[in-house]
Amino acid sequence: MNAPAAKRLELYEPAAVGSPSEPAVMLTALRLLSADPQLSQRELSRALGLSLGKTHYVLHALLDKGLLKVRNFRRANNKLAYSYLLTPKGMREKLEMTRRFLASKEAEWERLQGMIDELRGELRQQGPERIGEPE
Repeated sequence: MNAPAAKRLELYEPAAVGSPSEPAVMLTALRLLSADPQLSQRELSRALGLSLGKTHYVLHALLDKGLLKVRNFRRANNKLAYSYLLTPKGMREKLEMTRRFLASKEAEWERLQGMIDELRGELRQQGPERIGEPE
């Protein structure tokens, strides 16, 4: 893997993804492959935090939906490898998935902010002497 690709992989938290059929996993895979179409399945698997088998499932789901196409190429060590290219449909779907994901995360953030504000208010009402904190 080249250095820029390795740096891009560091941007993704494997724990942030779950089941291979979750939209977040599909979106992350599309984003990674859009940034580096020549990622190997092993590299993609590592970045997604999934097993190779589950990564294979994700790739085939994206291929079956017409979001990716595969091209063969030769790596520097003369081994045959694949390049995963987003189709025009894949680019549109990636954009739409990004919009939906961002909207859901922004709504989640707003709920969390409300909860944090509420908890802080409860702590202020209790006062340090009631919760065992030093003054």
